Amino acid sequence: MNKLNVLYEDNHIIVVVKPFNVLSQGDSTGDRSLMDDIKEYIKVKYHKPGNVYLGLVHRLDRPVGGIMVFARSSKAASRLCKSFNEHSIEKKYLAIVHGKMEASSGEMIDKIEKGNDGNSFISENGKEAILEYEVLQYNPEHDCSLVSITLKTGRHHQIRVQFASRGHYLLGDQRYGVQDNKQISLFSYQLSFTHPVTKETLKFQAFPEKKDYWTIFTL
Repeated sequence: MNKLNVLYEDNHIIVVVKPFNVLSQGDSTGDRSLMDDIKEYIKVKYHKPGNVYLGLVHRLDRPVGGIMVFARSSKAASRLCKSFNEHSIEKKYLAIVHGKMEASSGEMIDKIEKGNDGNSFISENGKEAILEYEVLQYNPEHDCSLVSITLKTGRHHQIRVQFASRGHYLLGDQRYGVQDNKQISLFSYQLSFTHPVTKETLKFQAFPEKKDYWTIFTL
């Protein structure tokens, strides 16, 4: 089991930081996932025999790191899924993008379609994709910008596709940017939501480890 970075846990939910390049849940590769690690963590910590219930209510792409919430009860899972579907959960990301943005803040609205090859692209036949961004810093030496992104919809590869389509691909994005064998510069750094059972307002923050392109900026 990989060591978990747990930000919060109770009987209903657990909030953790997903490392880069770890699956949110198992897939055809058979590689160990974050869900596997959390189930093992709960089983050991609370001496639970048999299968451990853990509800997946949202995902992060394998290359992407950052904060995720999982449900520890079916009631919490159904309520969190409803909150995500209604976009009442605020998700913020940090990204390092190529070039200098034309505006210091703004909104991107597109339609995104997922192709048969697993890539997504801007298309009139796609689903509406909306995000807001704010430029935090620009580094002229490396000609790149650190941006904070508030995701309003959750389309496949949305952030990566929307920025790349405007000439501002994410550094380290091997699929939509330049293949440089570096880690993608995309991290889910803030998650705010209402607790599915206690109704308490919760807000969590975490920041990526200072390596690869993240060393360019002060976080």
